[in-house]
Amino acid sequence: MTTESSIPDESALKENFILLKQKSQLLKTEAVAMRKVRLKKLRDWILLNRGAIQEAMYADFRKHPTEVDAIELFSVLSEIRNALTNLDNWVSPKSVGTPLAMAGTRSYIQCEPRGVCLIIAPWNYPFLLCVGPLISALAAGNAVIIKPSEQTPHVSASIMKMTLEVFEPTVVSCYEGGLEVSQLLLQLPFDHIFFTGSPDVGKVVMKAAAENLASVTLELGGKSPAIIASDARIDEAAERTAVSKFVNNGQTCIAPDYILVDETIADVYISKLIEKSKKLFTVDNKSFDQSGNYCRIVNDRKFQRLEKILKAAIDDGAKVRWGGTNDAATRFFHPTILSDVSLTSLVMREEIFGPVLPVITFRDIAEAIAIVNEQPKPLALYVFSQNARVQNLILVETSSGGVCINDCGIHFFQHNLPFGGVNNSGLGKSHGYYGFLEFSNQKSVVKQRNGLTSVMMLYPPYTNRSRKILDWLFRFLSR
Repeated sequence: MTTESSIPDESALKENFILLKQKSQLLKTEAVAMRKVRLKKLRDWILLNRGAIQEAMYADFRKHPTEVDAIELFSVLSEIRNALTNLDNWVSPKSVGTPLAMAGTRSYIQCEPRGVCLIIAPWNYPFLLCVGPLISALAAGNAVIIKPSEQTPHVSASIMKMTLEVFEPTVVSCYEGGLEVSQLLLQLPFDHIFFTGSPDVGKVVMKAAAENLASVTLELGGKSPAIIASDARIDEAAERTAVSKFVNNGQTCIAPDYILVDETIADVYISKLIEKSKKLFTVDNKSFDQSGNYCRIVNDRKFQRLEKILKAAIDDGAKVRWGGTNDAATRFFHPTILSDVSLTSLVMREEIFGPVLPVITFRDIAEAIAIVNEQPKPLALYVFSQNARVQNLILVETSSGGVCINDCGIHFFQHNLPFGGVNNSGLGKSHGYYGFLEFSNQKSVVKQRNGLTSVMMLYPPYTNRSRKILDWLFRFLSR
């Protein structure tokens, strides 16, 4: 296992990049069947090493193996299956219509690999959010360098092992380490960079990519709200927000970051939220710190940040409606629900990324929408209402990367939908066909016929005849 201080030799890194660049040219001409072979080898390795991945997750998070299976491994294996099933269709040329002025031509879109791609993965779902983009990159035919997070060293070591055992080093290389490694990698002229992390670091990645005019996919985060309308099914709303918020100890980019609840049902909702959280994450009357279903904060620095945010909220007048004893030694942070939260408090200015949940009341939907729109555009937005008019009003008057109605987070697992943010919460999309497109150049191809063509009628020298043709075309276009 490498550590944050493990920095690759710069000249060796550049030499390896050159080898990947050379290989990427060969990958463009390689049969699509070889892409499938790599994806199948990856699938088989994951199934064979399922237990080892679970152990690595427990070492980094104390995460239950079933949670690892349900969220990390199931999602990755679903992505592989989807790619294997649809790859032939994805790579086939897509014909497009022919406008009148281009009569006689045939046009289509041909997807080609971008080349050498960099994937910088986060720590919160360290296997899923590294291997998921890798699947898309391989399906599109690229050579790839992956950089797993140093903050989850056991999972990072598993990813390194996977890379060495599954792939040719000129197709996929892995570099472990911390900030210095990322900085070295970002100096290289990649053809595409896929980054998952915070908006602040996303800006740094985008600036580095601009030096080489590399395209980017930025999956960021933000303050994803859940709006609980007065007509919501409260039991369901409480259970679904609880599981989405407190799974992985709140360290989820699409977790509800704050709740907006109609003031007429706020107390009932909070009561149900507490009840459902206990039912979901504890068994046999055990406390949360004794429960095997409840994760830990990833490291001391993240734990201290959460304590700072919580203290600032309380200092600004927030009331703790539910919480417990937190333990810095084991990085145990009890689920915490706040009410009477100031909209200017730190807890409402930063993405929380932990099990602290502000609950804010509103008088009508217009007020809730106004609060959402005062924040940067979030990665996800959740609406709990049985009223189609309310649902549509929120959809139309807010902007977010994705929306779930009467649930939280499940859109991530629908690989037929594009997943990603907007503005502050991200650029570009991933998953399924959309992930394949993100790692592809959609090349436009026009085939012209031999002999006389429609375009030739507009060649110079410009005559009265060409003017009449254009006048006719303008009349046609104005209909």
